[in-house]
Amino acid sequence: MKKLIAIAMFVLAGAGTAIAQDAPQIEFESETIDYGEVKKGSDGVRVFKFKNTGNAPLVIENVTSSCGCTIPKKPEDPIAPGENGEIEVKYDTKRVGHIRKTVTVYSNSKENPTKALKIKGKVIENGNG
Repeated sequence: MKKLIAIAMFVLAGAGTAIAQDAPQIEFESETIDYGEVKKGSDGVRVFKFKNTGNAPLVIENVTSSCGCTIPKKPEDPIAPGENGEIEVKYDTKRVGHIRKTVTVYSNSKENPTKALKIKGKVIENGNG
């Protein structure tokens, strides 16, 4: 009887491991967007591209920014395994000066459910350096 219980526990532990392996995984092309120098009032939209390298659907639960001057937009639908997705970020280029902001991504990714992405650059006055 003890052998039967031990075998049953071993099988259940193996099944639990197999289930745990079905997990999404987010991998970004780049974790930093460098705007470089952009003119005041220019297009402030940039995109973080990523791929679900796991084997279960990836859900971007929330995306926040460190400042109201940066507006992130997350994908609404789950990203299937092997598929690509994008997180759009819009920076308010009416603000002259250096850009150093953080965009935090919350997902159901197994290894990195919270990921901090960076944007950087400088907004300059039109015609001035």
